[in-house]
Amino acid sequence: MQKIVSVQTMRESDAAAIAGGVPGTGLMGRAAKAVLNSGPFTAPVGILCGKGNNAGDGYALALLLQDRGIEAELILLEERFSADGAFYFRQCEERGIPHRLYREGEDLSAYGTLVDCLFGTGFSGGARGRAADAILQMNASGVPVVSVDIPSGLSGDSGLGQPAVRAARTVSVGSLKPGLFLGRAKDLRGELQNADIGIRPLRTDALLMKEKDAAACFPRRLNYSHKGSYGYTALAGGSASYSGAPRLAAMAAVSMRSGAGVVLAAVPKSLGPVMAPLMLESTLYPLSEEDGSLRFREAEWETLCGRVRSMAFGMGIGRTQAVRDALSYVLDHYTGRLVIDADGLSALAALGTDRLKKTEAFVVLTPHLGEASVLTGLPAAEIERDPLRIAKAFAAEHHCTLLLKGPATLVTDGTETWLTDRGCPGMATAGSGDVLSGILAALLGFSPCSLPQTAAAAAYLNGMAGEAAELEFGSTAMLSGDTAAQIAQCVKRLELTARLTTV
Repeated sequence: MQKIVSVQTMRESDAAAIAGGVPGTGLMGRAAKAVLNSGPFTAPVGILCGKGNNAGDGYALALLLQDRGIEAELILLEERFSADGAFYFRQCEERGIPHRLYREGEDLSAYGTLVDCLFGTGFSGGARGRAADAILQMNASGVPVVSVDIPSGLSGDSGLGQPAVRAARTVSVGSLKPGLFLGRAKDLRGELQNADIGIRPLRTDALLMKEKDAAACFPRRLNYSHKGSYGYTALAGGSASYSGAPRLAAMAAVSMRSGAGVVLAAVPKSLGPVMAPLMLESTLYPLSEEDGSLRFREAEWETLCGRVRSMAFGMGIGRTQAVRDALSYVLDHYTGRLVIDADGLSALAALGTDRLKKTEAFVVLTPHLGEASVLTGLPAAEIERDPLRIAKAFAAEHHCTLLLKGPATLVTDGTETWLTDRGCPGMATAGSGDVLSGILAALLGFSPCSLPQTAAAAAYLNGMAGEAAELEFGSTAMLSGDTAAQIAQCVKRLELTARLTTV
């Protein structure tokens, strides 16, 4: 795992380091050295600088490039400097490093490398005027761009902002920030490196999941075990109007491939003939129905709740009163690990999210941004601008674990927070969320880790499999079934990682 800190935490940590005796110029010099060592720089190097400490990193970098005999030029938006930045800029002047003001609309294509030191992670809002023009010209130049800390124009907390630099390489300074993973960041940051320059974070706002963290959720299996040792899992969903009945069967296969001991597909009974041929290793649990939709019968749900260790509820189940009645019963009587997804989230919103405060089930919600808006009552744009704070507050208040889907997956119970950075554009296709729910329901049946870590591990595995599918089929042609087909090999890799980690 790696620590992720918010912009405010980084700002406070930086101030604490300086108050503790580390001069700001020293931190700036360390940052510049890390950028220099991050990869190749082809001369001539154009370093575009704003007016804050991020610009100071650029001035310090110019000195180091000169020491290596690499030609560099400073291109300033304006001749305004922070105190620490001015320290290095004066040295650049003394050593004859060329500098000039940026000319709007100028062609930057003659440089071999461009370095983006316009804004740091504290930037918010939108770039305007000369700064916006400089960003657009960098992007149009065709020259590789190295961004210092974050591509300029993006918020360090949300990864939102436009226009923003499209970098070939981003060197995060100090600690990773959420905005390097959320929003538009994955499309713009290029290769991501992090440089530890000796600033100790005062707190950790999230953890970035690494392979060994996900692997910890896959304990070594024993000879002295049986299918019940790894969990009976239910997938409760489906309706006659839901065209993806076979998708539920695929979810059952995904759950089995992800390690579930037994999978019960709890579906309206008319779906049985469609699904049975597709479910050789799983079991059908027929539910009463009326005109192709679920009909709630308490005895059926009482039996189901008593049989399974984990359950995923809501995939294609519809939005009828019977669905709300079924979820209400599950929340009142189930004591296992419960994933609420898709139509289940709509049912929860109708019942009222305060119901989560009373349930004895261990609940994981899996909304995308639009569903999160319905659950929280907040505009989607507001959630997207401040996802960590809003997700943490909701999870803490409602005593649940929230898995917020997006370019990076955010998982939190209000105290323990993870980000997963796995996944690819090809996963923006129908059924990808169903694959995730199938994985998650399985892992919740046997993982020894906390709910947040287990949910994040499910997202990590889903992302691994999606990336493998994209390598084979490309981002445009791949289907969610292609992701599902890669689950077994990815689980095998995580099992191997778990063994190597515990040796």
